Amino acid sequence: MSINGLTDGGALPAIEAMARFTAARQRLIASNVANLDTPGYTPLDADPKAFQAQMRRAIDERRSGAAGPASGPLSLDGRGPLQAGSDGRVTLDPAELRENLLFHDRNDRNLERIMQDVSENLLAFQTATQLLRNRFRMIELAISERI
Repeated sequence: MSINGLTDGGALPAIEAMARFTAARQRLIASNVANLDTPGYTPLDADPKAFQAQMRRAIDERRSGAAGPASGPLSLDGRGPLQAGSDGRVTLDPAELRENLLFHDRNDRNLERIMQDVSENLLAFQTATQLLRNRFRMIELAISERI
């Protein structure tokens, strides 16, 4: 197995994408909190369900590819919040979050929903980073021949 097989095999690309998504989403949520009282501010968010659907399509595409079911990077299509650039960087494409009545200052704020998003996103990020840590620990043990 080559080094590429270690870094883009199995579930590792999906876990990495989840960590990237939740980190970028956390920045959006923090911006929403920071602008809670800013007149005319429109909150932004990236839909976790759209991200999950995007990952499902990418994983299904990778499984049906000629490279085999457990290898190769994920192909991020343009039908989701995570976008892959030509330079290999992954960015988030947020959408306006309009779920509340506008206040008199034309701000659309919902503190309870924002705090719920913070909690859910933090849990997803912690799960992804723990899975990544475990995977890299297994690779480290395999390289040092302790398994």
